Amino acid sequence: MWTRYDGAVVREELETLAAHGLNVTRSFCFWADFVPEPERLDGDVLDRFSDFLDAHVERGLGTIPTFVVGHMSGQNWDPPWRDGRDLYRDAWLVSQQAWLAGELARRFGRHRAVVGWLVSNEMPLYGGPAAAEEIEAWARPIVQAVRAAGATQPISLGDGAWGVEVTGRDNGYSLRTLAPLVDFVGPHTYPMQDDEVRQLLAPAFTCELAGGFGKPVILEEFGVSSDFAADDHAADYYRRVLHTTLLAGARGWLAWCNADFDDLRHEDPYRHHLFELHFGLTDAEGRPKPALLELERFAVLVRDLASRGFERVAGEAAIVVPEHFERVLPFTEQSYRDDLRDNLLQGYVAAREADLPVELVRERDGISGGARLYLLPSVKALTGPGVDRLLRLASEGATVYASYFAGSTANQRGPWLGSLEELFGVRHRLRYGLADPIEDDELVLELVEPLGDLPVGATLAFRATAGTASARAYLPVEPAGAQVVAVDGQGRPALLRRELGSGRTFFCTYPLEHLAARTPGVNPESTWRLYSALADEASVSRPVRVADPRVLVGLVRSRGSRTAVFVNASRDSVVAEPLLEDGVEFAAATGALTLAPAEVAVLPLRGGHGDDRPADALAVASAEGGDVQR
Repeated sequence: MWTRYDGAVVREELETLAAHGLNVTRSFCFWADFVPEPERLDGDVLDRFSDFLDAHVERGLGTIPTFVVGHMSGQNWDPPWRDGRDLYRDAWLVSQQAWLAGELARRFGRHRAVVGWLVSNEMPLYGGPAAAEEIEAWARPIVQAVRAAGATQPISLGDGAWGVEVTGRDNGYSLRTLAPLVDFVGPHTYPMQDDEVRQLLAPAFTCELAGGFGKPVILEEFGVSSDFAADDHAADYYRRVLHTTLLAGARGWLAWCNADFDDLRHEDPYRHHLFELHFGLTDAEGRPKPALLELERFAVLVRDLASRGFERVAGEAAIVVPEHFERVLPFTEQSYRDDLRDNLLQGYVAAREADLPVELVRERDGISGGARLYLLPSVKALTGPGVDRLLRLASEGATVYASYFAGSTANQRGPWLGSLEELFGVRHRLRYGLADPIEDDELVLELVEPLGDLPVGATLAFRATAGTASARAYLPVEPAGAQVVAVDGQGRPALLRRELGSGRTFFCTYPLEHLAARTPGVNPESTWRLYSALADEASVSRPVRVADPRVLVGLVRSRGSRTAVFVNASRDSVVAEPLLEDGVEFAAATGALTLAPAEVAVLPLRGGHGDDRPADALAVASAEGGDVQR
């Protein structure tokens, strides 16, 4: 772009974005063009970049420049003078990156168009993995150079938030280590799933995992190539991802990317990554694609919410993220963390289908209190302090649920949970080294005691054909202080309840969430009914919900008022009857909702137990750009 810059084209494209309600772009300072030799900025490129910034101001937009751009769209490029030096460990090369960031911040930090900064573009793909302390040592001087230059805008790394706390795979980009350096966290997410509901909720789940480190979450990159999805299906994906990530706590949205550009099909990287040409919100002729219209509609909603300050409503239900997920503990396998992420995602899907006000809490942080219901979906391993914390939470009034999972490999197969009797009131009957296989392709649990809205005799059916031989196993138990709530088809205990202090625990002897996580096209499946009943047992407040798992409901709070968001997660037209808590009603008369496939409805509420806390940040939907706190 910078060697073939056309200010008229830039202004035309920015005009299109602004006309559709978008307010921020992300821009890329291609390293080889900006710095043709060490410590020399190309004057012509700087002039073009300055004009680029002016064009944003003319149209009322801002931009977030990205400093160290050596990776883009399936290929890495070096400035010719890098000469093989290590991007993280070579002190001279790190100083050159810091010099670039400092120079651009000094020259343009007061420009009205600049509303934030990013250090890199997906640096894990350019520099590769490294130790966490090496990544921190690389990032710190670059961020400090920006601040030393006098720039005050928010800054983040542009790394994609692909570290172990989000992915379960350690590449050195630890959010725990890096969050103190930055002003927001920016996930990049392009999921590929075998289940439609998991696919549409994967970005929301990623935002949940990226949260909790004291910094706002900006969905910094997401999008769809027209080569991978028909344009109407791409619009459906945009619509549902935007609203579900809003409910997951995202504060801003950057869609990849601005425009298609077919005229580069003979140039690398697009010559060999042709699909990268067609992620645009407009086609190659500048005509809006349906996804841009979805951003335009979403911008209206977020602009209204932002005018009053907003935050998502969550926390009465919590999914526990085990420490084993986010730390490579001694003599553990990557498969443990891969299983955990998949099980947690499937548990998150079931919680959203049950319309629970759910958030993620981390065992490593001590499992924060305040939730009424704690869910541990198909958990194999906890630490001793984690088990003790759950015991305390239950004894003080919380409801704790866990389901058994032996692991997907035969390595130390079995529960790493300590004494099941102390926490769950059950005594296992395992035989050493052997799995207890699930016999039937369909697992049916029958209630022998009422549970929430599930009466005695109610049945829950689950597909049980997927997973390895180790994973497709149940835990034989006998009650040791617990009461049997449900039995399997052979009459064996399948769900048990233990009263513990002023609270209670529930233990399922089958890995329900893992079985679903390994089954294509399974959602919605019956785990949502179990979670919904547990929420009733725990007195979790759900001011608005529906009894149909195809429709996901969540709330956003704005200075005392609340707004309900309904997302049809299916390809069916659904008639959904909202169920309201006492004292809650819609601001306008509303009966049953008829939602077309993938449709979203947003309805203000009044009444009930509102919360007058003001939210702290503003957000406006944007294309190839997003919200920053200003």
